[in-house]
Amino acid sequence: MNYPDPTLLVRCAQRRGRLAAQMARTGGGVAIVPTAPEVMRNRDSDYPYRHDSYFYYLSGFSEPQSVLVLVVEPDGSSHSTLFCRAKDPEREIWDGIRFGPDAAREVFGFDAARPVAELDAEVPPLLADRAGVWWPFAVHTGFETRVEQWLAAVRGQSRAGHRAPAAQYDLCALLDEMRLFKDDFELSVIRRAAAISAAGHRRAMQASGRGCRQPPSGGLREYHLEAELLHAFRAGGAQAPAYGSIVAAGANACILHYRADSAPVTPDQLVLIDAACELDGYASDITRTFPADGRFYGPQRTLYAIVLEAQEAALAAARAGNRFHEPHDAALRVLAQGLLDTGLVARDTAPDVDAVIATGAYRRFYMHRTSHWMGMDVHDCGDYAEPGEPAQTQPDGTTRPAARILRPGMVMTIEPGLYIRAAADVPAAFHDIGIRIEDDVLIGENRCEVLTAMAPKTIAEIEDWMQAG
Repeated sequence: MNYPDPTLLVRCAQRRGRLAAQMARTGGGVAIVPTAPEVMRNRDSDYPYRHDSYFYYLSGFSEPQSVLVLVVEPDGSSHSTLFCRAKDPEREIWDGIRFGPDAAREVFGFDAARPVAELDAEVPPLLADRAGVWWPFAVHTGFETRVEQWLAAVRGQSRAGHRAPAAQYDLCALLDEMRLFKDDFELSVIRRAAAISAAGHRRAMQASGRGCRQPPSGGLREYHLEAELLHAFRAGGAQAPAYGSIVAAGANACILHYRADSAPVTPDQLVLIDAACELDGYASDITRTFPADGRFYGPQRTLYAIVLEAQEAALAAARAGNRFHEPHDAALRVLAQGLLDTGLVARDTAPDVDAVIATGAYRRFYMHRTSHWMGMDVHDCGDYAEPGEPAQTQPDGTTRPAARILRPGMVMTIEPGLYIRAAADVPAAFHDIGIRIEDDVLIGENRCEVLTAMAPKTIAEIEDWMQAG
């Protein structure tokens, strides 16, 4: 049985209090938050279980088959009930020790805890005569049906004078905004996750250099480098990768969501690794691109320097008061200039940076955005438009939501790249080179803090590290 960090439980209680205060603005009601279901991998084997992020954010409880119910009065006072699996000595022999309702209530600080088997009987009375019901819309398949069943049960008591909630609200609208801003405890976990992930990248870089000098039987392959990452993640205490690891050698790096496979890694190639761990429910997200044998050559060096300069420009724009799109715009201008300087975009089709951007000529080589929020989920929740601001009219007459203002406590990625696929109109020296550089950053007042700086990134740092290995 894994006992939670006491600080986490304090934070969870505070979050429930903040949520209750917001719900009280509409007259209070009942919030119902389920955790994620267990998922079958094949036959009678499940995938490793991972809790729902919204549920864990409010509870700190990581067992499956659990539901948190928060009853909020109009004055903002609240009562929390956890529904979880009952103690079952026989099943615990096979599946591990369960907290059970009594211990869960005591350890996790809920006002009450009940067996989850009683959920359908217990929820309708809690909903009766409440102003509204809050639950996460479009998150758990079929959950809306259960909510409707509970509401129908309340409506069935109308002759006894009970009324069902007249309004249903998307709980995510409140929790997404709360989760967008990380507190000191969350940041401490993310920093640890970033350090573990950076150690994995350092290990993979050196393994690549060694493997090119002394190849293993059958030659160095992508999965050899993935194994180094996984070793570092678990050795550092992380529970799992935060997402499917991308280990892409050579042309495979031009496939954005490529997965680590069995392709050979040869000394003349670049290797792109987009991989990071999840620690105690929080993600990290790092991409590094490096020469397989530890030395950048010719066009590799040229393109890498462009992407690195683009990232540096984006990092400079990632500070409080700027808009979410500004790091992307800063990176894009550097990339566009680089595409012109290398001849990858012909000046007779786009003579300057503004033309490259206006015509979209860069999209052939850079087709994704530069940033996303990060936190409990690697692509974390949070609105990318500024709440309460009207849409803005663009020069072409279209309207676009006003981009989010960056504020302290937000965590986001900065990840520009270039992906040069082989084509008749592309100089052969640039064929099949894919480069992305990604860091996790915490927004500060005057600058951002790069949380993943421990992974070598400059050309000199990478070459020195790989040769040292």
